[in-house]
Amino acid sequence: MRSLLPSALTAIVLLGIPVPGHAQDLTQLFKKVSPTVVVIRAKGREITASGQSRFNETGSGVLISAEGKVMTAAHVVQITDTISVEFLGGESVSARIVASEPAADLSLLQLDRVPAGAAVAQLGNSDTVQVGQQIIIIGAPYGLSHSMSVGWISAKWPPDTVYKDMPLAEFFQTDATINQGNSGGPMFDMAGQVIGLVSHNISKSGGSEGLGFVVTINTAKELLLDKRSFWGGTEGQVLSNELADLLNLPPGTTGYLIKSVAKGSPAADVGLRGGTKYATIDGKPIVLGGDIILSIDDIQVKSAADLVKIRDRLAGLKPGTPLKAMVLREGRVLDLTGKVP
Repeated sequence: MRSLLPSALTAIVLLGIPVPGHAQDLTQLFKKVSPTVVVIRAKGREITASGQSRFNETGSGVLISAEGKVMTAAHVVQITDTISVEFLGGESVSARIVASEPAADLSLLQLDRVPAGAAVAQLGNSDTVQVGQQIIIIGAPYGLSHSMSVGWISAKWPPDTVYKDMPLAEFFQTDATINQGNSGGPMFDMAGQVIGLVSHNISKSGGSEGLGFVVTINTAKELLLDKRSFWGGTEGQVLSNELADLLNLPPGTTGYLIKSVAKGSPAADVGLRGGTKYATIDGKPIVLGGDIILSIDDIQVKSAADLVKIRDRLAGLKPGTPLKAMVLREGRVLDLTGKVP
């Protein structure tokens, strides 16, 4: 056996097979990239069966510019009232949303200021990433900041294939451990470049089962930096015809029922109102009492595709451009006006 060892090592080298045991490489990689990773702590309000309550959301993110831009997951911050970004060492800075695309679970934050010595991450090219490539993920699982997990790229999924609620997202699948609090945190390649942002995992137990999904960084660059997806600050749902009938809407009328509105958001500035009453219809929870958006800038809301059209239109308008929302509130049709932020 001893005589076979040199030959086996020679074969490994000649075949280009990675030799295990390079823990020091990951140590240096972690030291290099961890200062770019942040913890997102957000607070908001929601309507539950017991009335209005406040909630705290914890996620992760990554600093991508010296001017204070931070990428994270949309579901961590989308309808929150306040956002705090915590850096390595514990310093916290307030932030606000400047772009968001829930259909890819992506949001872009702007810090009020950038802490001295903050490190900016390098963004990679996710198109070159291959299945089988080793990666690391750094985030705040269950609030434990700057925790690292190691894994591999298990698969790569084109948009609108693996997760229908996020049709715009191209995903990496990974076996790296992902838990609550990792959402929005960066996935790094072995060169220390960001190649993705953690979105969610699929689990029957509630914990990590090796089925983690990470939005590719090229998707994030396209939707948050190149396109700058519009953030309105609402959460809700497009009414089906059946639900519209149950709510006694005029025949043929449908729209977007607002569940909640984030404080200080464009929707709040226009005067849109969120729901006030928790209910269950056909066994499914729903929040009622909020405005039903019928149209925005004369684009009627009849489907999720119409919401995309509206957001694309608003994203293309210059700040200060007037906008108009037609809503159904307490049985009356109202016209609300505002300006593009």
